[in-house]
Amino acid sequence: MKRFIIPLLAAALATGAPAAQPTPETAPNSVLFWAPAGRERAFRAMETVMPHAPVSRRGAAVRDLPKGAPLALDPSAYMAAQRIAGVLVIQDGKVRLERYGLGIGPDTRWVSFSMTKSLTSTLVGTALKSGAIKSLEDPVTRYLPGLSGGGYDGVTIRQLLTMTSGVAWNEDYADPKSDVARFLQEPIVAGQDPVVTYMARLPRAHPPGTRWNYSTGETNLVGALVAAAEKRPLAELLSDRIWSRAGMEADAVWALDQGGREIGGCCVSATLRDWGRIGLMAQDGGLLRGGSIVPDGWFAEATAKHAETGTPGRGYGFQWWTEDDGVFSANGIFGQSIRVDPKRRLVIVILSAWPQAVGLDHSNARRAFVNDVLKAVDTEPARLGP
Repeated sequence: MKRFIIPLLAAALATGAPAAQPTPETAPNSVLFWAPAGRERAFRAMETVMPHAPVSRRGAAVRDLPKGAPLALDPSAYMAAQRIAGVLVIQDGKVRLERYGLGIGPDTRWVSFSMTKSLTSTLVGTALKSGAIKSLEDPVTRYLPGLSGGGYDGVTIRQLLTMTSGVAWNEDYADPKSDVARFLQEPIVAGQDPVVTYMARLPRAHPPGTRWNYSTGETNLVGALVAAAEKRPLAELLSDRIWSRAGMEADAVWALDQGGREIGGCCVSATLRDWGRIGLMAQDGGLLRGGSIVPDGWFAEATAKHAETGTPGRGYGFQWWTEDDGVFSANGIFGQSIRVDPKRRLVIVILSAWPQAVGLDHSNARRAFVNDVLKAVDTEPARLGP
């Protein structure tokens, strides 16, 4: 399975935007190689390490998450073994399990890494609703003319969303010459978006729509496209369209790239409960205060399998990971996950600081814990009353 994120610290610090100095444990290296103690401190305060834009809830009323019947499950051993910062289980809109670790609490923001991709995808839906984007079949070059003349000629927004553009991209984090290691180090040129400039040079490897290839760079293009279509920064759009309408408890922040723009593929930081509300938003099909934020049927389409990823029973939608039983999720490296199970009306959020960015052992441990949650939910006696 492909991985979920970019080494971003050096490029982010090159923006010149104000940010506190990183600690000695984080300063020299990318996020993939920070020492564990420094990593955990940074994950709960990323805005002190690199520039961010605020995402305001604007004083809106908070969506209540009432306590439900406690789930007969103790996550302590799993949390200790896997360096888990937070676990939240919501069923039928009620909190069945909520637990914190690694020094965080209900008011602490935690970085999402590539869970942000699913937020950026949702902003595409809101741009369709607003009319800023006319159709998913539009060519991406209509909104990002800087891509013209290269591998993205003829690629549609739909293909960008599903990572089936056919454009070559190397997401190997162990290779310092890979695209994912280099594209956020593109020099800043006045009047140009450095991410678009880098991506425009990439060659085509396959015909558009024929092959899936995980690409954080393409999600950054999705974000750039939305911002260009709406003529507004992504953080403002996220605040207006989602954060101020989903009943969030706290403001969020969004990491900026070397050009001072929000990183479409990464790094919104928010509280555990607010990540739970994102799961509920997706479960409810985008219906928030004031009506739906996306066209009818958007989330059903966004969370359906549009591309095979090479893993049986799973796939990729519009920046959401899908499972053939209808479950879908937003995932990020170091163990971040929002899992939505529509049939059970169940949202599971896990925030983590795994010792490695990705790893089969960590993924298997998370799946085993999720299976324990499902077993506890499915085998408990029917609950009576509210």
